Amino acid sequence: MTIPQVIVLNGGSSSGKSGIVRCLQAVLPDPWLAFGVDTLVDAMPPSLRASDAGIGFEPGGAVVVGEEFRLLDAAWAEGIAAMARAGARIVVDDVFLGGPESQRRWREALRGLAVLWVGVRCDGEVAAAREIARGDRPSGMAAAQAEAVHRGVVYDLEVDTSRAESLACARVIAARVRSSSSPQAS
Repeated sequence: MTIPQVIVLNGGSSSGKSGIVRCLQAVLPDPWLAFGVDTLVDAMPPSLRASDAGIGFEPGGAVVVGEEFRLLDAAWAEGIAAMARAGARIVVDDVFLGGPESQRRWREALRGLAVLWVGVRCDGEVAAAREIARGDRPSGMAAAQAEAVHRGVVYDLEVDTSRAESLACARVIAARVRSSSSPQAS
């Protein structure tokens, strides 16, 4: 087994990925940089958050992405891969709206790197309650994404935040990373 250079967390909105990322940064022995799709969306100009070319949020929680968003998303993934190739350890927090197609795009960007693929599951009702408590997401997004983002995606490891806290999930992931670096894992 090879020591992961990149950990990719995939899960629906309000599934607890961001909390796991913060906990991973605290429990992993080496420094890991964190990059989330929310940061990518926030970095885009407001005009792309209100056009067919960018990203839009429809009633019921559907997310629609246009060609300009796709181009920036691809560049973002390649940039993250370049940082990993330069020696940075990276945790990616993403939402695979396209299921296996989203994972394929990441696999292409991360080719040649050791990647740990982690599914972050959360019961739709639990995620919906978190969505309401957060108040910063379109209503229905968490429930719509809870299972859809996992269909057809292949993971090395899965955690469930509806049954475990972020820290416990991070410890499970960190244990897998550490076991990858142990002498018997080579």
